[in-house]
Amino acid sequence: MLTVTKDRFPLAQVFTISRGSRTEAQVLTVCVTRGGVTGWGECVPYARYGETLDSVTAQIEQLPQDVTREALQRLLPAGAARNAVDCALWDLEAKQAGCRVWELAGLPKPGPEITAYTLSLDSPDAMQAQAAQHAQRPLLKIKLGTPDDMPRLEAVRKGAPKSRIIVDANEGWSTEAYADLAPQLVRLGVDLVEQPLPAGEDDALIGMSRPVPVCADESCHDRASLPALKGKYDMVNIKLDKTGGLTEALALREAARAEGYDVMVGCMVGSSLAMAPATLVAQGATVTDLDGPLLLAEDRDNPLRFDAQGVHPPEAALWG
Repeated sequence: MLTVTKDRFPLAQVFTISRGSRTEAQVLTVCVTRGGVTGWGECVPYARYGETLDSVTAQIEQLPQDVTREALQRLLPAGAARNAVDCALWDLEAKQAGCRVWELAGLPKPGPEITAYTLSLDSPDAMQAQAAQHAQRPLLKIKLGTPDDMPRLEAVRKGAPKSRIIVDANEGWSTEAYADLAPQLVRLGVDLVEQPLPAGEDDALIGMSRPVPVCADESCHDRASLPALKGKYDMVNIKLDKTGGLTEALALREAARAEGYDVMVGCMVGSSLAMAPATLVAQGATVTDLDGPLLLAEDRDNPLRFDAQGVHPPEAALWG
């Protein structure tokens, strides 16, 4: 049996990026039960890619009840629907085999990875206060992408002078704005900038100076995205809701590294169930950004553990 349900997780506080604000994470939970064994998966439909809770639910519900992970790669395109089903099938297969998913995939036993903590877009004073509150964290991520970004960035650096900082523009800058900001990113010790230009306009990055490494997010979904990234980016952000699941995410990681890209592993705002498979992809990544559960007021039972070592792989009671 394959079922899909809608779940909502309230956020600890309003979360804002350049595209808007939210107060809850709206997710889809997939459950696959066969022979008395149940596998679980979660996805976060994303309007930026034309997805809604209803459209993704419809994609999942049209699948054969006995769909296999191999067949799934052909039946659904990369995206949220395939992600939730793919991860549920991995969980199911591991439980049926009596082992953990990383063993099934032939991967080394995973360990904790330091993860970024994302600061919501706000006024400079509010972002400085957020940064100061989290200044003990080794890696902070700042959501930017507006005409007034420099005061915000200065404020965060003032609030957290010792933290590493990464910046996510969410396609919000023009070519001119990015060119003006790039030297300031260097001055303020920013480690990388995610998706400074809209995905459809990123050819402008070809030949531009990149004093801070540039990471493709909206421009990179799966392995088919890689040829168009040449000469524009130094790193790719792998998110399971873009790749369409763990199967493609692992393949994209290897293909990207083979082509010389560094790897970032990111997430949408979801629960620990959504992050659990991504912790396997994040092993050895240059940057891990799996802080979704830290932004929630409520999480799944048996949630992921976060501590000074970072985000830990899931316990079997959660996934995998």
